[in-house]
Amino acid sequence: MSTVVTSLVEVDGAGVARIGGTKVKVIEIALDKLVHGSSPEEICLQFPHLSLAQVHAALSYYYEHQAELDAEIERRWREVNEFAGQEPDSPFRQRLLALKKQT
Repeated sequence: MSTVVTSLVEVDGAGVARIGGTKVKVIEIALDKLVHGSSPEEICLQFPHLSLAQVHAALSYYYEHQAELDAEIERRWREVNEFAGQEPDSPFRQRLLALKKQT
């Protein structure tokens, strides 16, 4: 069962905030804003099925829970970097790097 935080943002049983009635996580909208500097209008172009009100609600939720969500973003970033450090270069990436050196 989910908890309704606002009429536009819901938090599911696992504590994940999503835009109500969609599969879009609030953290995805926040990352679009943080990483790309996207305006709410630009985010609506990236997610055409969302209304401007939904995007603003997601950003509002992010700012109200910024410390918690920033910690989650940092945790995911560390996890990805740890995983990437364990993986050897793929043959495809090695060929691309070899081609780059030739030019």
